[in-house]
Amino acid sequence: MTQSFTFNTIGTVHSCYKEKFGVPRQPGLVKVESSIEILEPYNRPEAFRDLTGFSHIWLMFVFHQTQQQGWNPTVRPPRLGGNERVGVFASRSMFRPNPIGLSVVELKRVRQAEGKLFIDVIGADLVDGTPILDIKPYLPYVDAVSDAVAGYANIKPEPQLKVSFTTHAYELVEKYKTQWPDLD
Repeated sequence: MTQSFTFNTIGTVHSCYKEKFGVPRQPGLVKVESSIEILEPYNRPEAFRDLTGFSHIWLMFVFHQTQQQGWNPTVRPPRLGGNERVGVFASRSMFRPNPIGLSVVELKRVRQAEGKLFIDVIGADLVDGTPILDIKPYLPYVDAVSDAVAGYANIKPEPQLKVSFTTHAYELVEKYKTQWPDLD
């Protein structure tokens, strides 16, 4: 028996990633700040009471830019060089039967600005405009499994590029911090 469900979007992501090809493959790989604008009627501050007591949160979202392409029973994970196929349920591919994703991110703050409610996070792997379905606190005592095994992705990848900035670039950052102190 097949069932269908309807979910409401509770928020929308505002990030520097304007297209899916620039998004990191996993959350936390890049420490970039993003904001989630909470939509009505969910933008009530009491709905987020005590959330700031958690350092990290889970974001459940929709792969909205790929859902029209449907799902595939097998996919080619980047971790295997894109050459080997695995079952979709043994991957974090966006081409799933239900185009939903789950990311753990660092919670920076809950804030109100211009009559809107925002959740600022660090490390989200989400394209700008991504619909958020739910937010839940990350609980280290149950969400981090110390003896877990990760199949073909068991070893943390080493960074392939080293990024460095010139002294002039750092000077410009300091100048802009002075001009726009609200931009952390």
